[in-house]
Amino acid sequence: MKIVFMGTPQAAVPTLKRIIDDGHEVVSVWTQPDRPAGRGNKLKAPPVKDLAIEKGIEVFQPEKIRTKKTISLFKSQDADVAVVVAYGRILSKSYLSAFPKGCINVHFSLLPKYRGAAPVNWAIVNGEKTTGITTMQMDLGLDTGNILLQSETKIGDDENSIELMERLSFQGAELLSKTLADYDNIEPKKQDDNEATLAPLMSKEDGLIDWNMSAEQINNRIRSFQPFPKSFTNYKGEKLTLWKGKVSNKAIASSTNGKILVAENDDLLIACGKGSILKIEELQIAGKRRMSTKDFLNGITLEEGEHLG
Repeated sequence: MKIVFMGTPQAAVPTLKRIIDDGHEVVSVWTQPDRPAGRGNKLKAPPVKDLAIEKGIEVFQPEKIRTKKTISLFKSQDADVAVVVAYGRILSKSYLSAFPKGCINVHFSLLPKYRGAAPVNWAIVNGEKTTGITTMQMDLGLDTGNILLQSETKIGDDENSIELMERLSFQGAELLSKTLADYDNIEPKKQDDNEATLAPLMSKEDGLIDWNMSAEQINNRIRSFQPFPKSFTNYKGEKLTLWKGKVSNKAIASSTNGKILVAENDDLLIACGKGSILKIEELQIAGKRRMSTKDFLNGITLEEGEHLG
């Protein structure tokens, strides 16, 4: 097939590479403009652009996609279909109807669950044990188009959102390959809107830990909110970011939530809601590097009985 590929982050790269490896003709790649990044605030190209340039594929990075000029440019690509993977822009009807086979989206959830921009994160937050990939015929709604194919996978007990997204990116590439290979024989399936859940972008405020939640709920957030907004609390006026935790098999009859129960060697145990306990394994105080609990406690003295938050 002749394909226009639309995607931006690293999670989209495996699908673009698979399309190329499968022998399809990638007419052009559309991605977000280069953005300032790092300490020097130098412009950084999206990962998808880097691969496209390496493969000699023409790249377009429009700041605005709803102008007549940009829409006309898109239609002029004369492709069979557009493949969209985390492009980062909402496509109008002009884009969805530009090519004979429309636009196919690779979405990182089992639709209709977790429609929106952050399906991987919210699946972990909500304690899901499984998730997956959906290829979908895009329409004007928010991830409401007809389902083409789906592929399921288990979520590891300790897996964070970065790790899960990496796995799903390769799973998505595989499913998109199957979708394109058998496109004309696939019977699209309408989504059940009654089963839909939403997965909006996270805000910085989502990362603030509520110690009244159970240790499991808090740990799910620690795993989920990476790389943004991270899970954080306060200790003596300093921001304390938690990178890795574990639900302790110990329990307490009663305690003030957020209370430090144990702080020695590699044990940092915090009282949480419902009599549960969170063991913190990796953390970072403002201005310092991320480190293990043992290294952290060697440099900073936390007293049992003190509180976080």
